[in-house]
Amino acid sequence: MIRVLLADDEALVRAGLRLLLQTAPDITVVAEADDGRAAVEACARVTPDVVLLDVQMPGLDGVGAARELSALPAPPRILMLTTFDAETYLLPALRAGAHGFLLKDAQPGQVLDAVRNTAAGLHALAPEAVNHLVARAAAEPPPAVPPRLPPLTPREREVLVAIADGLSNAQIGRRLSLRVPTVKAHVSRIMEKLHCESRVQAGLLAMRAGLGGEASRPPTPPGPDPHLGRGAP
Repeated sequence: MIRVLLADDEALVRAGLRLLLQTAPDITVVAEADDGRAAVEACARVTPDVVLLDVQMPGLDGVGAARELSALPAPPRILMLTTFDAETYLLPALRAGAHGFLLKDAQPGQVLDAVRNTAAGLHALAPEAVNHLVARAAAEPPPAVPPRLPPLTPREREVLVAIADGLSNAQIGRRLSLRVPTVKAHVSRIMEKLHCESRVQAGLLAMRAGLGGEASRPPTPPGPDPHLGRGAP
């Protein structure tokens, strides 16, 4: 079971999240808090796997709470929730130790998937957050010496550029005429080769290495796909 602590100053929001999480057989809510300080104290008592943490709360806000939670001897994974502008709070939250960032208008399935991915050690970022990070990286001047990427196959490079564009696996499949299981296999190999924990890290590394400009080029004609056997790629 994934043990979750809910921290939000609005009782109605907490009740809605609790009802949603209770629909999942693999998730249980072990505690609730109505401000950041109470969240830190409750976390020390119940040691949850994931803390769903509101950004704006009285007293100690979500970013400050995330910083203190990350400093605990057994820190939980932190998933930030907000109705506010993602650009304002995204980087401070990530720098404070957050592992995910979702808007409160996310679909129920997105929230459940984010909790599971966060608990599994992955980063869970809303599409708006991914787009902001990619746009920020694109606006930054390139480093004097671009980082060198490990050897990638031509297909892996195409998939990596698509990741840098913020595309989902399904969208990458449509761009490159690949099936989603095949895309997932390529993404897994890319993440392993780049030693990245999240798609965002991989996309930013690609852009810093000068692959961002390739996103507008048409992909090379796909060859036979070994994951599909004989037939169309």
